[in-house]
Amino acid sequence: MERMLLVRHAVTARTGSVLSGWTAGIDLSDEGREQARGLAGRLEGVALDAICSSPLERCRQTATAVAESHGLKVEVVDELGEVRYGDWTGRRLEELAKEDLWRTVQYLPSAARFPEGESLYEMQVRAVAACERLRAAHRGQTVLVCSHADVIVQPRRRHQGRDRPLPRPAPRPVPASGDRAGQPDRHRLHAAAAAAAPQRHR
Repeated sequence: MERMLLVRHAVTARTGSVLSGWTAGIDLSDEGREQARGLAGRLEGVALDAICSSPLERCRQTATAVAESHGLKVEVVDELGEVRYGDWTGRRLEELAKEDLWRTVQYLPSAARFPEGESLYEMQVRAVAACERLRAAHRGQTVLVCSHADVIVQPRRRHQGRDRPLPRPAPRPVPASGDRAGQPDRHRLHAAAAAAAPQRHR
């Protein structure tokens, strides 16, 4: 693979307040659709050979905005799906921050397992394996991968030689980066393409 672009989905009405996890039917908000269009515009001059996505709607909708502008179809890859948060799914982040497990997630993520869900280490293993399969299948090509905040940091971290899961990112749109020949470069994309969207006071 020449380059892999790791992109977090654009925002939904729940982004930053609720842990949506694998909840079905969570679409992009109006702001998120605007962000996805902005991302597609920023990438118009980038030659993409394939676009892959988590199966969840918010990722597929973000990836589709880019795919349509490049005449490509989105390949859904189940292993790129969100962390299976188990009993934490659907709960508000402000409530979860009071749980003892929250500190483990923040400061020792490799030891974190979500109740009735998976561990961050298990997520890391499947996400990295999926990206390695894509790398092998698209040698010499550029592939965009649209996934989730906790997921996209893992392949990049692996190729930096750091195998333990990262702490959970802050609940906001997450920067993503290009990865050339297994090494991260300086080309950075905002996952939600905020720079391409009209600026707003938040």
